[in-house]
Amino acid sequence: MTRSALLLLADSRFPAGAHAYSGGLESAAAAGRVHDAATVYEFLLGRVHTGALVCASFAAASWLCTDREALAELDHEYDVRLLSPTLRGHSRRLGRHLQRAVAATWPSPRLELVRGLDPAGAHHPVVLGAACAAAELTVDDAATCAVHATLAAPANAATKLLGLDPNEVSAVLARLAPTADRIAARAVSLARMARLRSDPGMLPALGSPLLDLTAEDHAGWEVRLFAS
Repeated sequence: MTRSALLLLADSRFPAGAHAYSGGLESAAAAGRVHDAATVYEFLLGRVHTGALVCASFAAASWLCTDREALAELDHEYDVRLLSPTLRGHSRRLGRHLQRAVAATWPSPRLELVRGLDPAGAHHPVVLGAACAAAELTVDDAATCAVHATLAAPANAATKLLGLDPNEVSAVLARLAPTADRIAARAVSLARMARLRSDPGMLPALGSPLLDLTAEDHAGWEVRLFAS
């Protein structure tokens, strides 16, 4: 294992397509719900306790899983947690992009296990867990990387959409770091329990109804900077 692999995988410049997504922040900014560093913090705080926990739990569960049939069930469980068809499509698209990038960077049989789980590609957290295993990272790294990805996309978008000082946004992420670490640790515990009982249905299913609704609306915008 190399710690540099985690830094590379979490880097926004890693060619996995995440830079094209705002994680719902573009809609929130357009509606006036997010407009400064304080409201970016509130937005991300909501995300870390909902979407980040779910994503990290599934990434950790994927890391722990070496059986293709179980991975397919895991992918299905994540699918039913996304009520928005648009968000389901985005997650699978991001999964495809990530799989291609990781296959070129860390070729591994672990990554092949998630190939073809769905014609549209496996969901992003499922691929991320396999990607971390392929890069010889730990299950804790997989959860941490998933939490980081959930927060980094809207944080990066905030600098472009709101014209915020990048230093302010970095300070927001630093303020959230202790919470993010706790969420990642909790995600690993939940994934281990689900694995122990062979029941991915035990993984968290925390939704964000407003994000589901705004994702469908955002998909119909004629002009937008981000895919989500």
